[in-house]
Amino acid sequence: MLRKNKLIGYEKGDLAINGYVVAQVPNPPLIVALIAMVASWMLADGTAGYLIARAVLYMGLTIWAYLELAEGVNGFRKLLGAGALIWIVFSLKNELG
Repeated sequence: MLRKNKLIGYEKGDLAINGYVVAQVPNPPLIVALIAMVASWMLADGTAGYLIARAVLYMGLTIWAYLELAEGVNGFRKLLGAGALIWIVFSLKNELG
């Protein structure tokens, strides 16, 4: 059983500091993105499997970032979503040339 204290709290898989949620159990789009990232590491660059894995990675991250921005539980989570969307745009710009 997890012990609660005034500074750090655990509730339903969330890690909160002073009542501010800073970490959560990953949601499905993020899990899919992480699996796709691992798959892309295992595949050779330029192959069809690699390109599909990278596409799934960016789609999963984009959905996760949008959900954080639109429905985040606090300002930190919304800022995290906005930052991730900006990072995704610049990453795709570099990957697509």
